[in-house]
Amino acid sequence: MTLPISAERVSTSRLTLNVLSVPGSAGDPVVFVHGNVSSSAFWRSTMTAIAAEGFRPYALDLRGFGDTDPEPVDASRGVRDYSDDLVALLDVLGPAHLVGWSLGGGVVMQALRDRPAAVLSATLVNPVSPYGFGGTTGPDGVLTSPDGVGSGGGATNPEFVAALRAGDTSADSPVSPRTVLRATYVAAGTDLGEEEDAFVESMLSTRIGEDHYPGDSLPSDAWPNVAPGKRGVLNTIAPTNFRIDDLHEIDPKPPVLWIRGDQDVIVSDTSLFDLAHLGAIGAVPGWDGTPAQPMVTQTRTVLDRYGTYREVVVEGAGHGPHLDRPEEFRAALLAHLRR
Repeated sequence: MTLPISAERVSTSRLTLNVLSVPGSAGDPVVFVHGNVSSSAFWRSTMTAIAAEGFRPYALDLRGFGDTDPEPVDASRGVRDYSDDLVALLDVLGPAHLVGWSLGGGVVMQALRDRPAAVLSATLVNPVSPYGFGGTTGPDGVLTSPDGVGSGGGATNPEFVAALRAGDTSADSPVSPRTVLRATYVAAGTDLGEEEDAFVESMLSTRIGEDHYPGDSLPSDAWPNVAPGKRGVLNTIAPTNFRIDDLHEIDPKPPVLWIRGDQDVIVSDTSLFDLAHLGAIGAVPGWDGTPAQPMVTQTRTVLDRYGTYREVVVEGAGHGPHLDRPEEFRAALLAHLRR
């Protein structure tokens, strides 16, 4: 029998969050944090599965996504508008296991960095690099340009933004949310079944604009001529605003599970969303030799310094292993939570 999921508005010291939970579940709390252009809806199946295994799951909508208050996002703080909202929820729930996917992985890393005592364990699911998304090179995240060129609000496809704004539910365009879901959120050929419509609806809950998705941008003299601004989602993970290279200094050090799909085309050392890699393969004109960002290598470098972690690679999974390889994902997550 599938356990029911309820949604409620939870008031915190910062804003009112939409939070999913499983009524009647008991055990350690586990808080799930979704990725960019999504919402808590992407965690529903995982929540019911772990509730049946003796845990108390919650999933929040980040500000500007789903049904949480659409407060503006100050990207000059990196992801701290999101992570501080998460910590405010932990002030209500108490210490919890945190599970973050993609952008949510960066949010969990920041919460771990800023409030380690509130984190029982952390699980990073295909997380954004600790050095942000775009604009860096090498294992230690060296900026390719001082202004972070190639990252931030101007580094996304404007046609995809237009499709989100228009509420496009079709699969008629290569940049429609449904097509992007099928082609990049999961491994090619994955059948999402009856959940697919709910996932598309979740993507379309994304607030559009300079204070939300994608954010603002600035011109740059360096290729590809777009630099990050200080507002909105994509600028929260621009390398000029977000950098976590001192995670190994926190105390205590909760155990970390890093789980990723080996077919991920979003967070990768050869990401199809990294303008530098796209330039190298001829998909973006004018490439000047700027190296691609080694995202996976950067995460491993930071976690190697941290020490208390385990890496699990799910074969055949894409950016969302909880979606296309749910059994393997849940087995790894439950083993981590029980340890």
